[in-house]
Amino acid sequence: MDFGAFILAQQRGYHQSSHQVIANAVEQTVMAEKAGFSNAWYAEHHFNNYSLSPSPLMMVAHCAGKTSTIRLGSAVCILPLYHAPRFLAEVGFVDTLSNGRLELGIGVGYQDFEFQRFDTNLADAGKIFEEYLEVIPKALTQKIFEHHSEYLNIPPSSIATRPMQDPMPPLWITTGNPKIRAHAFREGYNMFVTALLNGMDSVRHVRGQLDQAIEESGTDGSKSRIGFLRCGYASDNDAEIDSYLENAIFQRRLSFSLKNRTQTTDDGYMMKEVPSEGDPTIEDLRRNLPVGSVNRVIERLIEEIEVLRPDHIALQTQLGDFDQKTMLKQMELWGDTIIPAVQKAVGSTTKVSAAAE
Repeated sequence: MDFGAFILAQQRGYHQSSHQVIANAVEQTVMAEKAGFSNAWYAEHHFNNYSLSPSPLMMVAHCAGKTSTIRLGSAVCILPLYHAPRFLAEVGFVDTLSNGRLELGIGVGYQDFEFQRFDTNLADAGKIFEEYLEVIPKALTQKIFEHHSEYLNIPPSSIATRPMQDPMPPLWITTGNPKIRAHAFREGYNMFVTALLNGMDSVRHVRGQLDQAIEESGTDGSKSRIGFLRCGYASDNDAEIDSYLENAIFQRRLSFSLKNRTQTTDDGYMMKEVPSEGDPTIEDLRRNLPVGSVNRVIERLIEEIEVLRPDHIALQTQLGDFDQKTMLKQMELWGDTIIPAVQKAVGSTTKVSAAAE
């Protein structure tokens, strides 16, 4: 059982400069390593303030030079928005730059706003993603590869800078598609899941989906790691907790408006934070999430782990305009107290990435 920091790099308003948002993301990465987190994860989004990270691989390459041991991952590269040969070449290159510390998270994408600006049809995204699942292992494990399908057409080619990890960086899949989930378990790829801001009923539902996918894969799922993206915050200061949760609601509002194509803006960039009928309240989130005192957070995490049985928890450490100094202290608290306590309670991880085997 290990923990990562999920860094979304959001800009809640013009009181945050884009330069400071990215500098904070890098600073959180350095703190994550210092505090004992095993991973730092970087999102990918485009053309608005929901996330200022357009390239997780560039974040990995940069932060590799600022760190030495922490594993660095994309969460996730939105594959239908990429040019396949360049993406494949850059994966090998970034794994080398990071000295074999890359964790390669990939996804389909869901924001039509982004797809329109890449002149790509969101309706085709699932098919494109499935073709990437075929070409990635060929490109990264074979000296010469080629691929010909409906959306990807690559003549005999070779990745010049090979990945350092053998046979390739660990692959993490995020998808709600049962067919793709079953394929991932069949191939031994890792899986990223989330219960969003919901409580234990959603955690149980996600576990049920995973069990179904494992059954359909014809395997026992033991070759795959499960990553769980979760909001959590430990403090006896109610104002701190409420600020963190209020920023989580901000994230949800922007994400849902982009997914439902209802986003609005006055200047073409900074999205309005528009409440919706389905918004949770702060009280709802206090019930749903591992937030509160240190002991309460530990107990709730253990309860969720017992149900979901993840191998990795990615804690959302960057939400909206939450105070950076306060979050850095929070990450230290997790490293010093919460992570060791949870690991002691649930046992050390038994399934490790290919790089550590």
